Amino acid sequence: MFNITTIGDSMVDTFVVIDHEEAKLQCDIKREHCLLCLNYADKIPVKKTDQALGGNACNVAVGTQKLGLKTALLTELGDDLNGLVIKEGLEKTNVNTEYVKMLPNQETRYSIVLNYLGERTTLSYYTKKTYQNATIPQSQWLYYTSLGQNFTRVQEKIIKYLAKYPNTKLAVNPGSLQLKNSLNNFKKILKFTDLLFVNKEEAEKITGNNGKITELIKRLHKLGVKNIVLTDSTNGSYASNGQELYKMALYPTTLVEKTGAGDAYASGFLASWHYNEDLYQAMCWGTANAAGVISKIGAQAGLLNKNQITKLINKNSNIKPKLI
Repeated sequence: MFNITTIGDSMVDTFVVIDHEEAKLQCDIKREHCLLCLNYADKIPVKKTDQALGGNACNVAVGTQKLGLKTALLTELGDDLNGLVIKEGLEKTNVNTEYVKMLPNQETRYSIVLNYLGERTTLSYYTKKTYQNATIPQSQWLYYTSLGQNFTRVQEKIIKYLAKYPNTKLAVNPGSLQLKNSLNNFKKILKFTDLLFVNKEEAEKITGNNGKITELIKRLHKLGVKNIVLTDSTNGSYASNGQELYKMALYPTTLVEKTGAGDAYASGFLASWHYNEDLYQAMCWGTANAAGVISKIGAQAGLLNKNQITKLINKNSNIKPKLI
């Protein structure tokens, strides 16, 4: 049995770092909505490029494995170069790849991440994956996240699996397509969800509400979610079990690039719970792991191990979750 199986699409991320003089930001008065502006039909020089494994399920699989959990990844890849790169990269991290399926004559998802002043704008290429013959291995936790248009097929498999193995717990972190193209179908999984990871914008889409954080969390609980982690960019994170609600600020770090910060938080949080820590300590683990990731390019290069997380928490002992 695995400690956790992550389920979702994997991809190769290509990072393009744009010089601050080659683009402009246009924002509204409150800076809530900003546009990255490049001169149309111009040749834009870049400062740096890089490539790394990516995709929410892949990132969390690598993150939890590094933190000592026995982890498997259930995903579909094409048999192209990107697919081979992902498979070989995963094997180096010791993530179990028995449930990584290579599809003949198919393409693998990829994304282009435009990095400007530390913030990212992501261009995602989705490929059709069916997950028709996917088999979910026995696990203590399932982590269900970003999938393409056929996600309902996988979601139905997960619901049937949970009925057969009621001791397995489910963590969910929705992808953009699930919320954009079929929100009502996605919401069917929420009443089975033990732990939901969302950012503020995702919470607003799911609840149809633009209110305060506390109201968003209440509405998510009403949809059946037992425990909620809500991240709010530079404002930090919130966590609720329905009785207690905590808020925690970020740990100070040098921001290089934000890709994978949410996945790193989820990895740290889940690992902490695996080691029987409480909601309070799990937030510290998630915050520390996210701080490590945003200090480097890519979603996995900055992932921390247990010793590194402990050191970072101790270093920032003045920053703690606060009951609200």
